[in-house]
Amino acid sequence: MKKIVLTGGGTAGHVTPNIALLPRLKEMGYEISYIGSYNGIEKQLIEEQGIPYYGISSGKLRRYFDIKNLSDPFRVLKGCNEAWKLLRKIRPDAVFSKGGFVSVPVVLSAHRLHIPVAIHESDMTPGLANRICIPSATKVCCNFPETLENLPAGKAVLTGTPIRSELLEGDAAAGRQFCGFSSDKPVLMVIGGSLGAVAVNNSIRKILPELLKTFQVVHLCGKGKTDDSLAGCAGYVQFEYIERELPDLFAMADAVVSRAGANAICEIAALHKPNLLIPLSAAASRGDQILNARSFEKQGFSMVLEEEQITDQVLLDTIGKLYQNREKFAKAMENSAQLDSVGVITSLIEELSEKK
Repeated sequence: MKKIVLTGGGTAGHVTPNIALLPRLKEMGYEISYIGSYNGIEKQLIEEQGIPYYGISSGKLRRYFDIKNLSDPFRVLKGCNEAWKLLRKIRPDAVFSKGGFVSVPVVLSAHRLHIPVAIHESDMTPGLANRICIPSATKVCCNFPETLENLPAGKAVLTGTPIRSELLEGDAAAGRQFCGFSSDKPVLMVIGGSLGAVAVNNSIRKILPELLKTFQVVHLCGKGKTDDSLAGCAGYVQFEYIERELPDLFAMADAVVSRAGANAICEIAALHKPNLLIPLSAAASRGDQILNARSFEKQGFSMVLEEEQITDQVLLDTIGKLYQNREKFAKAMENSAQLDSVGVITSLIEELSEKK
């Protein structure tokens, strides 16, 4: 039986594309294992899929001063040793990495053991973890055509991001029933990200009384980010994180407000949902979400509002404009060329496995 190791973690965005590949890989006859961190979000998400999971030591590679910078290199070295031992034990035909710092020891160890590796970069420009991994990778998958310019020509492959098939099969009526919403008022879906987005959450809650005059609002606000004072507010429901019911919530949504993480916006585009993107500011990140959002804006898929531009009235007006022009944005996404990302990536994995 062919064997593959998947890796990636730190946020749900580094895990859900791997989950999207599972059905096709199983159909192709692969025995699948997963290597992640000891207790990251990936552990729970993968174990729920019934996939053998192995934890390794993981350290974050920071580009700023932090006292943990003194100890984390040793955690990374420990992770490399653990990953090397696991790969020798599993003996996979290929490794597929979705990124995050836990993937670095796995990719480097696979390269040492001459195991073909495909890595995936979702954002417009590669992050630090993937930049470290690129020299050890056999192939580098990417999401945006613009990214090809930043990757080695012999390795780069435009694949798009794998989307879970169940996201496309939601039931709007089931979503409204789950949230206690009526069918006679549009639904605004707000997504803060798997770890939550305090700025987005706070901004939405400040204008909630005005929003509720027009919309029903379902708010995915991140772990520990719910507001107890809003419990029982008519037309507003909040969740830390949603997994099973997410397709139904998307199906019922008439418009979406979201951060601009690459996986999240690709799911929104695949579902043709009119959207307002509020990217993480450059002060709080390397600016990748701003580039992602501007690319989608240029293609006519999204409206974009940067954090520095947000006032209560600006946010309210922008959401109103988004809803008024929702058909224009939906049509632009419907008319765009959609890659069969799962098919392209699994075919690439098959090619690498045969070479080994």
